[in-house]
Amino acid sequence: MVEQIDIETPDGTAEAYLARPEGEPKGGVLVYMDAIGLRPQLAEMIERVASWGYVVLAPNAFYRDGSVAELAPTADLRDPAARDAFFANGAMARVRGLTVARLAADIPAYVQTLRSYVSGPLATHGYCMGARIAVRTAGRFPDEFVAVGGFHGGGLATTEKDSPHTCIAGTKAEYYFGHADHDRSMTPENVAELGRALDAAGVAHTNLIYPDAPHGYTMADTSSYQEAGAKRHFAELEALYARTMA
Repeated sequence: MVEQIDIETPDGTAEAYLARPEGEPKGGVLVYMDAIGLRPQLAEMIERVASWGYVVLAPNAFYRDGSVAELAPTADLRDPAARDAFFANGAMARVRGLTVARLAADIPAYVQTLRSYVSGPLATHGYCMGARIAVRTAGRFPDEFVAVGGFHGGGLATTEKDSPHTCIAGTKAEYYFGHADHDRSMTPENVAELGRALDAAGVAHTNLIYPDAPHGYTMADTSSYQEAGAKRHFAELEALYARTMA
């Protein structure tokens, strides 16, 4: 069962989904949404992760722009035209507005809230833009997070001095990245640059491009869904957390 809670941040109140396992939790997982936001699809996904034995928290990273209800899609995004219209009508502006400075204010509040529910090891993963936030979270709390996952993430390795991949140095987590194929926001060259950062940090990692998987392949409520990639991501994620939070 997923409940909705509030997280107090320096810039306001962020709603969040919270899912808990039936028994004693083995650890906590911070899940970062894609650009579409919190919605039933994300609730189902974190409930599945909770069933593996973890407390799972998924914050509304766009809380400055509106509530979960206000920002939720009103059309069926399994229709490609509806998905395109959703992204053209403000979604990408919200992504651009979620700056590194804003995340620096938000991430500690998210981690503190998760910590209030669990005392064991912590992990984090994210989708689309959420993959970037997951990497930044581990970089901000290198002694707290034992695992990081990113799926169809964009902009993970750029030429900017504060690119997410620069946060990996000094962390201890094991990383797993399942990139979308033919993704303009994460090209093979970007994937290779991310791999070099992982190698330089000396951390255990997997950094793969999923064949034929479009950007957004995990999301069953959109036209980008790819069943094979989605199933693979769940299997790899469960194995990653079993290794690192046993």
